[in-house]
Amino acid sequence: MERTLILCKPDCVEKNLVGEVLGRFERAGLRLIALKTLRLAPAVLAEHYAHIKDRPFYPEIETFMMSRPVVGAILEGDGAVARVRDLLGPTDSRKAAKGTIRGDLGTDNMRNIAHASDSVENAELEVKRFFQSGEIFA
Repeated sequence: MERTLILCKPDCVEKNLVGEVLGRFERAGLRLIALKTLRLAPAVLAEHYAHIKDRPFYPEIETFMMSRPVVGAILEGDGAVARVRDLLGPTDSRKAAKGTIRGDLGTDNMRNIAHASDSVENAELEVKRFFQSGEIFA
C-alpha cells in the first residue's frame, strides 16, 4: 500500500471545499488514514518549498500558504501518489480538465485547491514533515 500527503490549501479552506475534495479521493477508493488542521510557519514552508525558495515568486506563495489554516491528510491505496495526482489534474488549474479537482474547483497555478506529493519518495518525506507517527491510523 502506498500513501501520499495532501494539503488542502487556503483557497480550498476558504471556499469550504475540504469535504468535497476529500470525498472525491474516498470515492476513488483511497483510504483516509490521517487528518488535521495546520497553521503553517515560515520555517516549515521554507523546507517544504526548498526547491523554489530562491525564486522571486516564493514570498507570494509563503504569504498565501500562511493566510489561513490548511488541512493536511494522508491517503492510502494502491498507486496512491499517481492516482491522487490524476484526480487533481495539472498544477495550473486553468489547464486542468473539467472533472478533475483543480479543473472543477481551482483558479490558477497557486490557488489550485491542494498540494499533493509528486513521488513515493517525496510522499514519505512530506508525511514525516507534517505528521507524527501517532497521528497516522493505518
